[in-house]
Amino acid sequence: MTASRPHDVVPLRRPSPMASVQGTLALDLQPRQDPPWVDPTPGHGPVADVLPIDGPLRRAIEEWARRYSQAAVEIVGGDRPVTQLLRWSSREVYDNLQRRALLVARAGKHQPGQGRFQPVRPRVLGVHPCFINRDVVEVSTHVRYGERSRALAARFERTRDNRWRCTALEFA
Repeated sequence: MTASRPHDVVPLRRPSPMASVQGTLALDLQPRQDPPWVDPTPGHGPVADVLPIDGPLRRAIEEWARRYSQAAVEIVGGDRPVTQLLRWSSREVYDNLQRRALLVARAGKHQPGQGRFQPVRPRVLGVHPCFINRDVVEVSTHVRYGERSRALAARFERTRDNRWRCTALEFA
């Protein structure tokens, strides 16, 4: 065994007093007084313009999105057949709904679209549209399953025959 020499010993630091902000983010909570900086380079300006949408169109798309979303969550849950949304869905959305309904049915050991007893049924609580233009709207939907909440995001596009068609649907 070798005796330790003073130059081989690592000194321990003395404990320092803990600051009251340790472990917190240093945030500046003062309000900003200057307008946001906008890059003057073409193509780097504001992301979107404000699109004025009249009240009747907004209410119509909110009601349409509410009904579509309610039907979509009922299809996935096994209460409705997926064919009920065939006319109002793109091929990709329709295939995705059909796949989800089959997966849920397989997990629950029931047939999709046949209606079944569910202790908790999904209910659409809120629909929030964002108009890209007068013919395209993206919608976020709040769905409640008993005490649990889920989100649904959808994109609807107006067709040539003036119908709305869901072209993208995401469950979260």
